[in-house]
Amino acid sequence: MSILVVGSGSIGTRHFDNLVTLGARAEALSMRAAGLAGALRRIAAGGLRGVVIASETQVRLPLIAACAGQGLPVYVEKPLSHDAAEVAAIYAAAAPVAERSLVGFMLRYHSAFRHLAQADLGDTYRYAFEIGHDVTQWRANWRFADSYAARPVGGGVLLDLCHELDMAACLFPQATLKAVVSLGHVRYPGVDFATEIELGGPSMGSVAMDYLSPVLVRRIDIAGTGKRHMFDLAAGRYSVASAAGVTALEFPQERNQMFLAAMRDFLALIEGRATSGVEHLPRLDQVRRSCEMIASAHAMRQFSGQLTGDKP
Repeated sequence: MSILVVGSGSIGTRHFDNLVTLGARAEALSMRAAGLAGALRRIAAGGLRGVVIASETQVRLPLIAACAGQGLPVYVEKPLSHDAAEVAAIYAAAAPVAERSLVGFMLRYHSAFRHLAQADLGDTYRYAFEIGHDVTQWRANWRFADSYAARPVGGGVLLDLCHELDMAACLFPQATLKAVVSLGHVRYPGVDFATEIELGGPSMGSVAMDYLSPVLVRRIDIAGTGKRHMFDLAAGRYSVASAAGVTALEFPQERNQMFLAAMRDFLALIEGRATSGVEHLPRLDQVRRSCEMIASAHAMRQFSGQLTGDKP
């Protein structure tokens, strides 16, 4: 009995390697080689304990439905879907295995986020999450134009870098979507390269993401009447300011450790064991709000301008 990894891109390969590292028997299936029909045939053939779905966003519903029909827990990469109606359809199809399945919101395992999840943020009046990275510098031998991210259906920065919106939804459960403004590119109609999301509720919030920053940016700024959390995840600088002064914190975090931790929890769910106890475990049945917010924000995008030029 093995864990099937559907998708052989960088993230699918990472999941396969991590399963092997954790001592699980893993099997890789390339969607480019097998296609959707081939993946569905392999799921139906049996001999599996669970399935990791690292395919393109727009083909996940039939894969999840096939797994649920076989009683197979799934680990689905984020975002669950770009479409709110499809999110609902996925939840209906996945109901038999939802309590044993995960969605790949691996930033929930970051030690800095876990600190915030345990903190009292009830006095927050403003918060901001930001992620920015030059998309042309992501990986060796990788071209944006050839990737899923460049496609108007299922692509774009809001879906690709949606961890920040998920974290905001976790920490501020009363947040509501107010407006979504994006910049597009003349060479990629319908694809957002920079997006800013305005959030309402008891406090003012924003989530910004872009494919354009010349250096990696990943920041969380949470302003409360008693404390202000200023976290720079990219630079590894974390501080909390209050009337008593500024306290520096340390949250050493290696990126793959978050993926490994999430995969350990997936294996635990498959085997009926206790999970790690991480705050906001990204179990499928517990992340619906985030998944719906991401899909709704994608539908709300208003393009205020377009970039030009050959890059990316």
